[in-house]
Amino acid sequence: MASELYNTIDALSREKGIDPQIVVSAVEDAIVVATRKYYKTQENLRAELDKETGKIRAFAVKTIVETPEQVEDPILQVTLDDARKINPNVELGGELQINKQTEGILGRIAAQLAKQVIFQKVREAERDTVYNEYIGRVGEIVNATVKRIEGPDVIFDIGKAEARMPRKEQSRLESFAMGERVRAVIARVERASKGPAVVVSRAAPELVQHLFQTEVPEIYDGTVVIRAIAREAGERTKIAVMSKDKDVDAVGACVGMKGMRVQSIIRELRGEKIDIIEYSEDPVVFATHSLSPAKISRVSIVDPLGKHMEVIVDDSQLSLAIGKKGQNVRLAAKLLGWRIDIKSEEEKRQEVESAMAALVAPGAPVSVLIDYGLGEKLAEKLVESGVVTVEKLGSMTPEDLEAIQGIGPKMVEKIQQAVNAYYGQFEAGAEPDTAAGLELGAEAGSIEEPAPEGAVEAREAEGESVESLDPVAAEGVAGSDTMEHSHSSAQSPDEKGEVHES
Repeated sequence: MASELYNTIDALSREKGIDPQIVVSAVEDAIVVATRKYYKTQENLRAELDKETGKIRAFAVKTIVETPEQVEDPILQVTLDDARKINPNVELGGELQINKQTEGILGRIAAQLAKQVIFQKVREAERDTVYNEYIGRVGEIVNATVKRIEGPDVIFDIGKAEARMPRKEQSRLESFAMGERVRAVIARVERASKGPAVVVSRAAPELVQHLFQTEVPEIYDGTVVIRAIAREAGERTKIAVMSKDKDVDAVGACVGMKGMRVQSIIRELRGEKIDIIEYSEDPVVFATHSLSPAKISRVSIVDPLGKHMEVIVDDSQLSLAIGKKGQNVRLAAKLLGWRIDIKSEEEKRQEVESAMAALVAPGAPVSVLIDYGLGEKLAEKLVESGVVTVEKLGSMTPEDLEAIQGIGPKMVEKIQQAVNAYYGQFEAGAEPDTAAGLELGAEAGSIEEPAPEGAVEAREAEGESVESLDPVAAEGVAGSDTMEHSHSSAQSPDEKGEVHES
């Protein structure tokens, strides 16, 4: 029959959930520590608990050697002859146990020291048991009871251990009362100096997944599969589902009749919004579904390897697609695992126009101003500072130019003169074109030359009036006179360069 002490140790072990042998070893170690402190010895001490009587025996252990010359440390070694004086049955190479009296001599201080050692060993064993119990249950849903609230953290009782829920693992919509029972996810198990810390979460996506598995039978039996979940606790959750049975609507099964199933989950999450989305293998289609309730105009894949896509929406749908503080597009990107750029139709149109303008009319480089009086070193300095085109240089104010290191007011004047000279060539080139246009207009008959005076006088001498002629005839007369005049005005230079009428 076991002793009363061993029965007490067995009951303590069951309460703490640890092996009784661990407690027995703790008691034996405590007796060793107390005995060493009492005898003030460096001997190799051991202790044994007798389960039947409940007595603890302490003894010193020495290794047996053959001759006195082999004894290096008398505290730890003994010769064979000396050992057989104490115990005739010992053999060479074995151990000699020398009893140490412990009953009635250890005292209160030694007993207190033994108590501390026992508690320490039991706590260490308890920590290892808790760690081994929960390290393999990370991601599992547990029923927890609110035990106490320590500042922003909530301490839960999860059965064999206490769990902590830090502020970042809580939903902003939730508050807890003492004794309240909730469901939480085991987020992680941490080893700490005060023992293993089990951290639970109400903000993890696994909680939503577990709630859907509980409320939707089709998910529980595998007919409907949850492919992805993106969640911002207390705000919104997007969940992508697909059906393995073509006759079962995945979204409808999760919503339930009149929304009963999803409403039950929303109540559990204290009013958190939930978007249930139909999953698609096609990223373009999936992106269109994920950005609901916004209506998408088109989706283009920018980089399939880098998982980058561009989404174009109508101008009126842009704010809806982005969501409050970017929440809608952020959750959609998390759900897809893609990087999403959202642009309105107007932004895309301006982007295309800018790209086309850059291709059609690229800006002239700053180096062309060297031909208009700009120094080469000054041109290099402008390029190094990021001013690479004449157009950009022309748009800068004198203050902007002086802000560039190494450019002073005199250099600014040289830059302005060079830029003005460059643009002045286009203004000067417009005048010859205008003059040429006027000359061409004269050749085309848009400007009429007056008839020679001699021709008019001849008409008047014959008694005819040019004005009295009909329009057609007058035009013919004028034309013939003009031809004669042009013929008569042809000139040719002589050898000296002087001009004479031919």
